[in-house]
Amino acid sequence: METERSYAAFAGARRVAAGALRDVLPALKERFDREDAEIVLVFEVETGRQVDFDLRGSLDEVLERELPSAPRGPGRPKLGVTSREISLFPRHWDWLEAQSSGISGAVRRLVEQAIKGQSGKDRARMIRAALSRFLTSMGGDRPHYEEASRALFAGDTKRFEALIERWPKDIREYAVQQAREAARADRDMSA
Repeated sequence: METERSYAAFAGARRVAAGALRDVLPALKERFDREDAEIVLVFEVETGRQVDFDLRGSLDEVLERELPSAPRGPGRPKLGVTSREISLFPRHWDWLEAQSSGISGAVRRLVEQAIKGQSGKDRARMIRAALSRFLTSMGGDRPHYEEASRALFAGDTKRFEALIERWPKDIREYAVQQAREAARADRDMSA
């Protein structure tokens, strides 16, 4: 089963919502209804990627459109599945075709097992990469950005925190929280 994604939304330098999508969407919709020209950047915490949501219509319409729905009987459930092409050797295709869950199910299961089996170093690297994407958008023009990025990837959390000390509070707090999470993952070799 897929882990629920987390999101952080910023209006300028101020964090306006954070958490699971079902908690973030109502806050975004309320802001959109008050001022649809306001620029709010929403980031997927796990990847650091910026995401957009269609906030037009009623809150119920937004939730129905943006939240994955529960399966409703036979057929393919709406899971937010994205089709992409992969290249494998014939022996890989043969093995996948022999799996009882089908090719897509077998690949998803293998990926989930790999994610769960990640080392602390791998998890720390992923957290830092996600934070780097966020920092590029939210801190790329701020003082000491480049030095802070180097400290982040060097695992020097204290230096990272010192370099961003004068950044806006919400951006700084989010960045420090993620950097500390990466440092914890580095120390946890069994994660």
